[in-house]
Amino acid sequence: MALRFSEQPESGETEEAEWRKGEVEERLTHALVKGITEFIEEDTEEARLKMGRAISVIEGPLMDGMNHVGDLFGSGMMFLPQVVKSARVMKKSVSYLVPFIEAEQKGTEEAKAIPHVLLATVKGDVHDIGKKIVGVVLGCNNFRVTDLGVMVPAEKILDEAQRLDVDIVGLSGLITPSLDEMIHVAEEMRRRKMTIPLLIGGATTSEIHTAVKVDPAYDAPVVHVLDASRSVYVVRSLVSRDLRRSFVEDVRFTYSARRERYAASRTRTEFLTLERARENALVLDFSVDTPPVPETTGVVDIEDVTIERLRDYIDWTPFFQAWEMKGKYPAILDDSERGEAARTLFDDARELLDEIIRNAGIRLEGVCGIFPANRRGDDIDVYQDEARESVLATLHTLRQQSVKTQGRPNRALADFMAPGGIADYIGIFAVTAGHGIFELVSSFEADNDDYRAILAKSLADRLVEAFAEFVHQQIRTNLWGYAVGENLSSEDLLSERYRGIRPAPGYPAQPDHTEKITMWSLLDVEKRTGISLTEHLAMNPAASVCGLVFSHPEAAYFNVGLLGRDQVEDYSRRKGYTLKEMERWLSPRLNYDPAE
Repeated sequence: MALRFSEQPESGETEEAEWRKGEVEERLTHALVKGITEFIEEDTEEARLKMGRAISVIEGPLMDGMNHVGDLFGSGMMFLPQVVKSARVMKKSVSYLVPFIEAEQKGTEEAKAIPHVLLATVKGDVHDIGKKIVGVVLGCNNFRVTDLGVMVPAEKILDEAQRLDVDIVGLSGLITPSLDEMIHVAEEMRRRKMTIPLLIGGATTSEIHTAVKVDPAYDAPVVHVLDASRSVYVVRSLVSRDLRRSFVEDVRFTYSARRERYAASRTRTEFLTLERARENALVLDFSVDTPPVPETTGVVDIEDVTIERLRDYIDWTPFFQAWEMKGKYPAILDDSERGEAARTLFDDARELLDEIIRNAGIRLEGVCGIFPANRRGDDIDVYQDEARESVLATLHTLRQQSVKTQGRPNRALADFMAPGGIADYIGIFAVTAGHGIFELVSSFEADNDDYRAILAKSLADRLVEAFAEFVHQQIRTNLWGYAVGENLSSEDLLSERYRGIRPAPGYPAQPDHTEKITMWSLLDVEKRTGISLTEHLAMNPAASVCGLVFSHPEAAYFNVGLLGRDQVEDYSRRKGYTLKEMERWLSPRLNYDPAE
């Protein structure tokens, strides 16, 4: 229990109470390192009065504390959740000081001394947990950060970068179409003759994509940032007069070598024509594994599912990974290095989850459907009814084209479906745990509490994955009923020890996001769940998941890999898209340059 600095701790009280006796500068530094927000405004005001100027509080004890936090983080003695808690203390203190600083700096150039970083999630994308974490970590290290939010068009990003005269622009995105949008931003920066560095980050980004696609589009430095812990070193190097030149030269040398290796690997990898790949397709014997007949067909609204019910379906390992804490749950809780920080984070997450349940802070919505369907070539026809005379829609799949070793097929998702003449079915679902999360996060951010804001978003992501796991189980055991006797533990579910798969558009087995359009039409997803699709086909709210359900016991996940021009041409014809449109949607998967 913390005591106000005017109170005297009684004998036997905590170390924290003893700390309250110390000088105000020491108390501020201690509060930052320990992430303690109690009495931060009182201590900040006492420090301001003692030191004479508000800016001196920031440049003195606050920065001393944050520098210590940065050192601990950099040396691996402090972990991201603790850093974000420290940032919460810093933000609350600085927020209190801002009016005083503005008065002190009015008419001066002091405010421009701090390096300024502009962050944005690119147009068509709604994911920003990683970007938020990067912003917090940079803020902890004395960088000024402006976050433009999500779905930000290139024009706005660059207009704001020039208006604010920032030192660096950072782009984030999760879905694959975001990669093309990042290239577009880089090209626009070149067109505007901008010279500030460009940072690239997000789950689908990589150093190889940055080197091959983004870096050549812009003349100034372009750097891929792997995670939040790396961001400080990168930004500090780029704004440093002493470090920038050698850092940029190293990056350019690395990216040039990356491009050469990439070009060489493309020539070494052997690819089949689409015709030859189809000749080596996976062939299943549907007379042995007769497709199961569903208990229910058609569209079903998923109702009365509570967050409490989903608790046992939560996979906590990716939750810790989102906070850059490597390790598998529950072992990470007892890790010799990360265990204490992991347990604290876990306790905070469960406490917030309880609060969300009590206050109904997040609303779950979902829909699924099971339809008569059959394979037709590399596509799947979805029928109106069991008569199979009227095709409602066609789902399109892509086939592997790289040369396989003897006995290994070139797969497409359509291979898991029975051909015409054998009654087969396909499941489709879409679920969200994102309704209400914006309001919850906004309330935390209004209180300068980035820690709980990020915690809420990362919890929503885990909840929707748990929701998808639950719905898939209900399809297998109830609605479709092909696994009625299934009796799997939580560990079995998380290890996917069940029959069938649930691949999603945008993922390795079907990298084409445009398939979501067909799924949304079949299930009337937006009307039934409130999940909309952005222009780049990201799902909004961000904490949303969709997928197809295949029942065949040999159905397995795979990576389509790179695609030849012949398949992209064939695929665009089947879908009714122009070749240029299809190449844009599949650009990261092309095994050729569309310009050639």
